[in-house]
Amino acid sequence: MSPNRRKKKSSRSRAGSRSQSRATRPATPRQTEILTFIRDYTHKNGYSPTYDEIAAEFGISKVTVFEHLNILEERGLLTKDRHKARSLQLADHLELPDDRPGRLKLIGRIAAGSPIEAIENPEVVDLDQVFTSKHGVYLLEVRGDSMIEDQIADGDYVVIEQRTTPINGETVVALLDDGEATLKRFYRERGRIRLQPANARYEPIYTNSVNIQGVMIGLIRRSI
Repeated sequence: MSPNRRKKKSSRSRAGSRSQSRATRPATPRQTEILTFIRDYTHKNGYSPTYDEIAAEFGISKVTVFEHLNILEERGLLTKDRHKARSLQLADHLELPDDRPGRLKLIGRIAAGSPIEAIENPEVVDLDQVFTSKHGVYLLEVRGDSMIEDQIADGDYVVIEQRTTPINGETVVALLDDGEATLKRFYRERGRIRLQPANARYEPIYTNSVNIQGVMIGLIRRSI
């Protein structure tokens, strides 16, 4: 084979490699808006928006939404289950303009005293170290002192892994039947679940049903 033919083959190989590299960012402003809306909606509600909700948000037709989502799926920026509602999931490698390494979203505040509901908050917190998990992570700001004996103080940020299957003794974000959330140690006992505070002044919470929203994997304390 001649040197010239070898060079052409090498060029085609490099071009093929470039074409197979996955996209990490949306190609158009509208794609960016849709992906950002899906991300923020999911963080706020715990599930993704419907096609109708996306259409209403941007004043476009459901057909147009379908076309945008198909393109984004083809580019590997999201996945969806055609047979399941609210199944939109953003790709882990997706990069949006307001995202950057070293930041996690502060999505609400969690009680460490009496349970309160965790709500969306648009702030972001810069971190020196990025916490990562295949389940996704987020921050909650602690309110109260019921976990003080575990060195979790009022005003601390807890890093939460979005894992719903805790091991006994792990500290979890637990959503109770009344819709309130609390930060406690998780123990599965015979016929019930115990949510244990780390403060002798507080009684444990016993329940037969609890929705685990995540498991604590880190703590960030503001300097005084």
